[in-house]
Amino acid sequence: MLRIHFTDADLARTRVAAAPDPLWEITFSLHRFQTRQGRWAYADWHRRALAALSEKGLDRALPRRLLPLFPRAAYFPDFLNPAEASLGLSAGLAAIVDTPPSRVRDELSRLAREPTGAPLWLTGLAEKENREELAAALKDYYNAAIAPYDDQIRARLDSDRHTRCRALLHGGVERLLGSFGTMMRWRAPVLHVEYPVDRDLHLGGRGLLLVPSYFCWRTPVALSDPLLPQVLVYPLHPLPAAEAVGNRSERPLAVLLGRTRAIVLRSTATGATTGELARAAGISASAASQHTTALRDAGLISTRRNAASVLHTLTPLGASLLRMGRPAGL
Repeated sequence: MLRIHFTDADLARTRVAAAPDPLWEITFSLHRFQTRQGRWAYADWHRRALAALSEKGLDRALPRRLLPLFPRAAYFPDFLNPAEASLGLSAGLAAIVDTPPSRVRDELSRLAREPTGAPLWLTGLAEKENREELAAALKDYYNAAIAPYDDQIRARLDSDRHTRCRALLHGGVERLLGSFGTMMRWRAPVLHVEYPVDRDLHLGGRGLLLVPSYFCWRTPVALSDPLLPQVLVYPLHPLPAAEAVGNRSERPLAVLLGRTRAIVLRSTATGATTGELARAAGISASAASQHTTALRDAGLISTRRNAASVLHTLTPLGASLLRMGRPAGL
């Protein structure tokens, strides 16, 4: 069990990541190659990713260079998941390359003491040129195995963010922390997280970044070093975008509006951009724009510009239609 201790300052600084973290997705996707647990949920990705890696000549690098560095174990090096990755893959890889050699040696030494062990060649990562080679390999892996699934990953993240935003809107940060079901339980001022080891983490006013991950399976993961900026990565179950919206509650609306338009309408419940609606429904941005125009003309949604994008929200009539279309008990 991981117990994360919050102060009032930590609650004020707790937030949910706005986009997938590419290095965490690399980490957990590599874990998916190391176990059959949850394989059914990623079966299509697993098959296609292996084929793509083989096509690009990366299949040999997978077991030799990447899996030993990202073991599916209680510990793997923190420097592989820097905070800079929230700015994108390039920023995250640059941070790995720029990691102080002393830190690399310390973390790899700890990895070598774990039951999984570590091959001796990993010690060479203390040299910058070897970390540059690693960064290039990670970029190639990402482009082959993860980038083709970017829309699907972002659709799942958008759906999850809507859930978290509703919790935050209706009950503040404490309601948000209590919205994760059995994987974590909020008992103020401590968040109890299902975890492979017993551990206490005191945030000390730094706050917590909650990072949803498509490839994370079952239990959340935190950084090992308590002195680093703290994140908690939690799993998104990789359901198809259309299923993630909730099929049972979609059926009455689908009869009236059509399946895709019903998904678009429901996805505006907490506000959504055209791009988010497109990902949720699995359609192009231009098609999503056509659906929002029809829904707006019917008085079900309203649209306003928000910086460089437009934000779609429900009107009272649209909200009423959603409530009427929800089966009893849901």
